[in-house]
Amino acid sequence: MAEEKRETRVICPVCMHHCRLAQGQYGYCRARKNIKGKITSINYGKITGLMLDPIEKKPLRRFWPGSRILSVGSFGCNLACPFCQNYEISMTGEPEAEYKEISSEELAGLAREYKKYGNIGLAFTYNEPLVGYEFVRDTAKLVRAFGMKNVVVTNGSAELEILEELLPYIDAMNIDLKGFTEAYYRKLGGDLETVKRFIRRSAEVCHVELTTLIVPGENDSEKEMEEEARWIASVGPDIPLHVTRFFPRYKMEDRQATEVEKVYRLKECAEKYLKYVYTGNC
Repeated sequence: MAEEKRETRVICPVCMHHCRLAQGQYGYCRARKNIKGKITSINYGKITGLMLDPIEKKPLRRFWPGSRILSVGSFGCNLACPFCQNYEISMTGEPEAEYKEISSEELAGLAREYKKYGNIGLAFTYNEPLVGYEFVRDTAKLVRAFGMKNVVVTNGSAELEILEELLPYIDAMNIDLKGFTEAYYRKLGGDLETVKRFIRRSAEVCHVELTTLIVPGENDSEKEMEEEARWIASVGPDIPLHVTRFFPRYKMEDRQATEVEKVYRLKECAEKYLKYVYTGNC
């Protein structure tokens, strides 16, 4: 009987976790499930947030500055960051999430309708979009057909096979580079090399900006920032980096906010190698 149960498990191909799911079992991300022997995106078309945002809020500073973009999110994430800013939706699954259902056609139509308010396209953001990459792909195709832009805000923790399905339709990404040590990524439930591969490939095809949230005592050494910036420069010295201040949130409310001076010192470290470095939350 135990052998039979093992044989019914299916491996999810989306990210580094490669969850082996039994019938009815959810993946680590809470957004994918084994349904009758097939890994299925259960957050497809299930929207938890929709807002017309300034493009700089993504953050993207060197992609259509001054414009606005319709931003959409669902639920689920394949990391477990204890400082998550959107944990109410990223750390929840279908049973608990408050969502509305919308088709790709309806969402792309909304993006086009909002052109009259200065909208340039659609940004997939708020939770981790790639745990439901099928909806991103299907909607982005339609948005592109309207002559509008597609943006993905992601942790970059997805396999290249998944990325390749999206790249033909994506114009820009902001990718979280959480830090630059394997030990730190393991704390967050991730894998640094997966993210580095994702960044390299994305930068070959679309506009990429990176964000590093500076958490006191975790990833705030000047040495680590210099190593990170040096690596980014090897991919592309013109890739913008956002060095962002941490505020207490979620499971890290016992920490103090990052000192502003520390953020600016790390910015200066990164500027030894990179042309465009910005501070955030300062």
